[in-house]
Amino acid sequence: MRVHITDVRSGDQLSEDIFNSFGLLVLSKGTVLNEKELSRMYQHQIDYIEIERRAGIAPPQAEVVSQPPPYNPLLRPLYHDAVAGAEQLFERALADGRIYEDDVKESFQPLVENFRAERDVVSLLLMLNSQDDYTYQHSVQVGMLCYYIARWLNWDEEATVRAGKAGFLHDIGKCKIAEAILNKPSKLTDEEYQEIKNHPQYGYEILKNSFEDPAIALAALQHHERMDGKGYPLGLTGDKIHPMAKVVAVADVYSAMISSRVYREKRDLLHVLREMHELSFQELDPDITYTFIRHMVPNFIGKRVELSTGEVGTIVMTHPTDFFRPLVQVGDQFLDLSVNREYEIVHVNT
Repeated sequence: MRVHITDVRSGDQLSEDIFNSFGLLVLSKGTVLNEKELSRMYQHQIDYIEIERRAGIAPPQAEVVSQPPPYNPLLRPLYHDAVAGAEQLFERALADGRIYEDDVKESFQPLVENFRAERDVVSLLLMLNSQDDYTYQHSVQVGMLCYYIARWLNWDEEATVRAGKAGFLHDIGKCKIAEAILNKPSKLTDEEYQEIKNHPQYGYEILKNSFEDPAIALAALQHHERMDGKGYPLGLTGDKIHPMAKVVAVADVYSAMISSRVYREKRDLLHVLREMHELSFQELDPDITYTFIRHMVPNFIGKRVELSTGEVGTIVMTHPTDFFRPLVQVGDQFLDLSVNREYEIVHVNT
């Protein structure tokens, strides 16, 4: 019985071995499918499988099944609508000193509804990232990443949606910062940098006046705080930082580091994850950062990569503990980068 992975039920049993697109065995015939097995199939981008027939279900008629795209095609226009919506929210916040729930729902909620079924976060980031409208794109990306991080942390659906909302609104205080400062291509003066550092407080005041949920405002206030106390504006440490703000901080740092800026080219997604691993030892919450990395890395399976030798290959499998040194296929050769330490991935393509 052929079913799409989204139609799998707990307790279904495989009637055939499953191999990924590189011919590597993912799960064996007879495996009973539960959450762990389903997650493994998602990681290897398996779309359709054969399972033993369920009791009471008649054999299906033969049909031609088309393969789905790597991401939902509706997400691109929804993403651009959300970016435009973010710009309008910034303008309204500057004019009124607050924002409105209906405006947030109209601009961001349609995107959230489609996040629930999307599994390839890396393809989304590669598809949606550009240098235009950085501030507004960044807001949408951070909202998207916060939604996924909260879900990976096993927060309930309400808290997960709130995390996405907090991420989407975390930089609203930048509406009060002059565009000449926000988009300055050269190094900021000390006075300009101090003004940039005021945006968490500006955002807190706007969001406190807009919503009853204190976590949304605190996430804006504290998303630049760091575990070691070297963040701003309050220099908070560890448990004094709100959990929502810790999630937003991880998403904010990742989005900022992979994005194109007027003064900096965007950086490679996998390389940035490695840098975030280093930040988790002092600056970012280690549990949240590790959860983010652990769930992001499998999304790189199937992506084409450029190696330090100039060779181009494809990530076939990720290492369970050495996240940044996967198995890469180059032509007919398989390179285990956890063993072949002389090889490095320098770039990931779509």
